[in-house]
Amino acid sequence: MISPAPHGQTPLRTVQVLGGGNAESGAHVHALTAGLVARGVRVTVCAPAEVGRAYAFDSVGARQVPLPRRGDPASVAVLRALCAEADLVHAHGLTAGLRAALALSGWRLPLVVTWHGRAPTRGARARAVQLVERRVARSASVVLATCCDLVDRARHHGARDARLAAVASPVRRRTADEGAHSHATDEADASDVAPQKARAELGAVERPLLVAVGPLDRHQGYDTVLDATHAWMGLDPVPLLVVAGEGPLRGALQRRIETESLPVRLLGRRDDVAALLTGADAALSVSRWEARSVVAQEALRAGVPLVATAVGGTPELVGAAAELVPYGDAVALGEAVVRVLADGTRRAWLRERGLAQAATWPTEDETVAQVLSVYDELTRPLLLR
Repeated sequence: MISPAPHGQTPLRTVQVLGGGNAESGAHVHALTAGLVARGVRVTVCAPAEVGRAYAFDSVGARQVPLPRRGDPASVAVLRALCAEADLVHAHGLTAGLRAALALSGWRLPLVVTWHGRAPTRGARARAVQLVERRVARSASVVLATCCDLVDRARHHGARDARLAAVASPVRRRTADEGAHSHATDEADASDVAPQKARAELGAVERPLLVAVGPLDRHQGYDTVLDATHAWMGLDPVPLLVVAGEGPLRGALQRRIETESLPVRLLGRRDDVAALLTGADAALSVSRWEARSVVAQEALRAGVPLVATAVGGTPELVGAAAELVPYGDAVALGEAVVRVLADGTRRAWLRERGLAQAATWPTEDETVAQVLSVYDELTRPLLLR
């Protein structure tokens, strides 16, 4: 495995490429970059300016270069110039993978692509996405996919080498205004107060609280969730469902909530999702497809019972530590939520199983170790020439 370069030898040089940088991939690259730099690898992170500002890759020792927006002809040229100085390129996501493939066209430089998810599209756009997937899969020396479903998909599209990636769960990092000097006891007190405060503000002190998190779009399954609320409206007290997120369906969902008098509140974007989840009696993750649902990971780590759709990588992520239901099945979803809320023993079992399952997920050190072993495979032949 690659280790820090001995004195007088040039260390491995990598370029990490990001596209839009969603929450999971951005956090993953930040942690990976820190680990690589700590092990003597020279890292250049090429990402859109807003992603660079959000994750501050230069703060962990990387060279940070802004990547022009998708569609800008200069983006491939900028990336190609950076790659000319590298021993290996590692792209994260399909957009970044495509740009890297174009930038490396005609070269034999190793390309690793971490495939974090897939676009849930239909029709003509779905065909275009498949073409991108095929180009990326066939251009990569190694595809690291975040769930078995994506490993199979990459192989279907012609990947020479597709493997399951060891991806550590994203950990919420303390911001500067939270006070890095806080003591552990202060943090423990805050962790107790924040969920209680959130429940009080939402009006859920004396009633069960359900939490869902995600953009208000047609892929998140919120119409099914609203259908399912009728199953628990007869409970006493009536549970409150809060949804943290924003998106194009907000108006339509809000009209349904008001017309049907549903016990649901749309909260919009929130920066206290961790407090909402830890204060919940159950969390919902009911989207059409997920690789490694961030909400599911946060819920299990917090010991919050989870009801989720059995799609994509979710079953392998949560194992037996959640109530799994088919996507789009409002009856099954409603019954699962009622079952969890009505059975305290079941909730306690899910909390225990969730914490145990979360303990099995890869650590950041394991993630870095796997990536370094792949780098070693791909660059050793070059170093021996």
